[in-house]
Amino acid sequence: MATLEPVTAANNPSVDVDYGTDTVTVVEDRVVGRRREVELVVAALRAGRHLLLEGPPGTGKSSMLRAIAETVHQPLEFVEGNTELTPSRLVGYFDPAQVLEQGYRPEIWIDGPLLRSLRDGCLLYLEELNRVPEETLNLLVTVMSERELTVPRLGRFEADPSFRIVAAMNPFDAIGTARLSGAIYDRMCRVAMSYQSAAEERGIAAAMVPHAVDRTHGPVLIAAAVDLVRATRDHSEIRIGSSVRGAIDLLSLAVELSALRGRELDDYDLGLDAATTAMSGRIRLHDSSAATAEDVIAELWSTIHPSHFDPVPTNGESAAGRSEEGATGGSGGKVASRRAAEPTAKNGY
Repeated sequence: MATLEPVTAANNPSVDVDYGTDTVTVVEDRVVGRRREVELVVAALRAGRHLLLEGPPGTGKSSMLRAIAETVHQPLEFVEGNTELTPSRLVGYFDPAQVLEQGYRPEIWIDGPLLRSLRDGCLLYLEELNRVPEETLNLLVTVMSERELTVPRLGRFEADPSFRIVAAMNPFDAIGTARLSGAIYDRMCRVAMSYQSAAEERGIAAAMVPHAVDRTHGPVLIAAAVDLVRATRDHSEIRIGSSVRGAIDLLSLAVELSALRGRELDDYDLGLDAATTAMSGRIRLHDSSAATAEDVIAELWSTIHPSHFDPVPTNGESAAGRSEEGATGGSGGKVASRRAAEPTAKNGY
């Protein structure tokens, strides 16, 4: 029976982890609007507990954990949860080619992320926990309960004191997911993470696309982009709305479209095209909806754009010209028709 030697600060300084009281302050400066959640996560890690972060995509789960790990100088082992994450892929395996020649020898064992984290005192970050096969989850139950792992033909391995499991999942996406067992919940603390406030999401968008801030109409477009993604979360046709990543991509695309088309950021069609491209793949409509993602985004933009930008025409393009484009299918279907319905002042840039 083989047991890994404890990893100490003397032979691996990265695991000399101290979740000091200043950790929260440092991380708070790097993650917008997450003071409470950072406190809860740091408290759980200080207490030696494993943790589940539960919330929709784009709420800063990964960013927060990475910031904490970097602040305390603890290695972070990242694992993407999916149906192909078998126990052997998580724990490790004997090199098949070498097994045929040498048999099951410790020298030909290849660590997986779980055993590597146990040995090195890492934070094991497991994304999309509710997509992981049940047999793999059962393995985690034992590790979290006993803080050890027994590998057939290899031995028993005790966890380094700094080892923690932090898992994340999106509870609102039912496609390809499974309900977690009570055994998993019973062994993990849980922190629910919802979307940040509108002001905080504007701050995130501005920080991620800084070259939009100094542009003419840039700050107004940032506010409009954030309002658009927030509107998708409450629309009757939408089952799952967009995260702030939709606003970030909208802004990035709008800046580049502005350069390509020679138009300002307040241009109606420029903003709509950027919004459609950035967000149509992010939202999920109800199965009963007869609309398309493009229809819904165009509907929302037709309300949000005029609420942020002054209707000042600059090129004399007529509403009749817009209507003719919509009638002849200029940009296609309902989206073109919605554009045609907008006053010239909002479209004629």
